Amino acid sequence: MVGSVSMTSTVPLPRRPVDPEARARHWYENDLGWPTVPGRPLRLRTGVRFDVLDVPAEAGAKALRHLAPGSPVALRGDRMWLWVAAGSAEELPGLLAWLEWGAVALDLRVLGAGDTVQAPPPPAGVAVTGPASVRAPGVAPRQSVQGAAVWVRPPGPGPEAGASLPAMPAVPASPPAGREGNAPDLVRLVDTAAAECHRVRLRRACAGQPADRRDQPLAFS
Repeated sequence: MVGSVSMTSTVPLPRRPVDPEARARHWYENDLGWPTVPGRPLRLRTGVRFDVLDVPAEAGAKALRHLAPGSPVALRGDRMWLWVAAGSAEELPGLLAWLEWGAVALDLRVLGAGDTVQAPPPPAGVAVTGPASVRAPGVAPRQSVQGAAVWVRPPGPGPEAGASLPAMPAVPASPPAGREGNAPDLVRLVDTAAAECHRVRLRRACAGQPADRRDQPLAFS
C-alpha cells in the first residue's frame, strides 16, 4: 500500500526466570567442583572433596579461630557445619582417642564418604559462570526456607577452595604434650570443638535442658 509504514516491534521478549536451585547446582559443580546429589532439595556429597564436622553452633563458634579465612562454615538452625579435608571422618575416632576425648559423650559427628549435607544457597553477589542453562522456563524463584542452611563463611572462588581445609596426614603415636603447639589444624580444631561440646552439654544439664537431642551422642558416619 502506498504510504504505508512497516511497524517492527521493539519490545523485548520476557526473560526466563532464574531457577535458584539450578543456579546453585551449577555454582557448586562447575565453579567449585563439588559433586551434588540429583533431586531436590540440593545436597552435596561429602567424602569426595571435603568432609563436614557437625557441632552445636555455640561450640563451633569457639573453634572458628583454628580455621583459615577461606575455610567454609555453614549454619543450620542451632548446628554449625565446619568443612574439613576429605578423609577426616576416618581419622576422627583415633584422633579423639589420642586427645583423650574418646570416652566422653559428645554432641559431635562427622559426615564423610557416603553421606550428604544440605547445600546452602550461594552467597549474595556470587557470579555464576556458564551458559544460560541455569534459566528454566516457567520456574518461579523459590523463597528461602526457614531453617535452611546458610553460609557463615562461604567457600572462596574456584576449585582450589579445598586447599584451606583443616587436614591431618596421620594421627600421632603418643599423647600431645602441648595441644596448642605445632599440632596440625585438624587436631586443634577437633580438640577445641570437643571441649566446647562438652561445656555445652554440662551447661544444658545444669539448666535442666536435654544435653543431647540425638539418640547417639557421638556418631561417625
